[in-house]
Amino acid sequence: MEKYVIHGADIISFDPAQPFLSGYALLVQDGIIARIAPFAELKDELCEFIDASGKIILPGLINAHHHFYSTLITGLGKAEPAQNFNEVLENLWWRLDKQLMARDIYISAVISAINAIRKGCTTIIDHHASPYHISGSLSEIARAVKDAGIRANLCYEVSDRDGSRRRDEGIEENLSFIKEHEHKADEHLRALFGLHAAFTLSDASLQKISPLVAETGCGIHIHAAEAQSDQKYNLEHFGKHVVERLQEFDLINSQSILAHGVHLTPKELMIVAEKGAAVVTNPQSNLNNAVGIADVCKMTELGVTVGLGTDAMTVNMLQELRVGLWAQHLKQNNPAAGFLELASTLLFNNPKIAQKYWDKGHGTLSEGAVADLILVDYDPHTPLNAETWIGHVIYGIAEAEVSATICAGDILMWDKEILIGIDERELRKESRALAKQLWERF
Repeated sequence: MEKYVIHGADIISFDPAQPFLSGYALLVQDGIIARIAPFAELKDELCEFIDASGKIILPGLINAHHHFYSTLITGLGKAEPAQNFNEVLENLWWRLDKQLMARDIYISAVISAINAIRKGCTTIIDHHASPYHISGSLSEIARAVKDAGIRANLCYEVSDRDGSRRRDEGIEENLSFIKEHEHKADEHLRALFGLHAAFTLSDASLQKISPLVAETGCGIHIHAAEAQSDQKYNLEHFGKHVVERLQEFDLINSQSILAHGVHLTPKELMIVAEKGAAVVTNPQSNLNNAVGIADVCKMTELGVTVGLGTDAMTVNMLQELRVGLWAQHLKQNNPAAGFLELASTLLFNNPKIAQKYWDKGHGTLSEGAVADLILVDYDPHTPLNAETWIGHVIYGIAEAEVSATICAGDILMWDKEILIGIDERELRKESRALAKQLWERF
């Protein structure tokens, strides 16, 4: 549909200027929110009308750090038990990524994207690794993203751990994809320059990458101080903390994303804030890997833009938000602490981060913004208004079902039915077969 009006539902916009609207409707035209106005002002439009009574309209949710490639690992029990974070990497993830083939990469991404659609997530900032299938890997993910109809910002994680040849191939994969999408011809796809982590990159590698990042004007997407071992390695081998070392090579800019940041020091956080970069916290992953809880309150106090990601633990951003809030209460030893700081990660900061790569208004429901929106089955039993909406999102809407997901005005899911022209049942059948083969190679 090129033009339609959605009416009958209350609107939670994530726009601080008008966060909650009742009695209003949305006019969607050519993939853009053309107008937000009282329904009486739109009822004479010559277009289709969609009655969303009994639902809440929200922006499509944004996941600021994800790994599509991890999808086929669900349920695997073959990995050796890990006693620390480095063993988690060595026993599971660094064994998995070496086994990925082209079809695995595509299926992992498209299944994850469909799962995201079901949870109301329309934009994903992803971080990919497949060291024995590097060239063309981002194109496989891009094809899956396009087939699913969502948006994604992609990168390949460059690392020294598989040798200089694969490091250089990873650099080239980033550069190729960045150049392909630097002119924003495809509104669904964007690119960053991916790095694994400072502890898997030598100074020689960072020196090689630094001018390329400057030349492309691109930001980096890197795991930063996820575990204390990252800081320890960099201090012992280079005499610098993670962010200080990255900054030495001019690798932190306003486009950059530092994932996790659990063990960043106040000095490092001030550098991040000064450069306008973002830290993306991933609470469920950090708890699962026993690496700690990021001090989102301190990060916010120091002026850092803190986004929210899932690190592939889930595609359910509202679930991630809830867990992040409980974790922050524990971190601060105060059940009253962190409410707005955590809520802001998903509701306000993820849109700010996405707007660095997409257009103004991305991640909000505002006139002129892209028509990425979701409908949630939610009939509030307490007052829902401009003062209470954040509490409703966390304590109520987060447990409700997403009934429709729309991206760029295209309806990807309606009444919980996926409408993207893919036989989901057959896709999941193939995914199970590929996962079985992958597990046998593992």
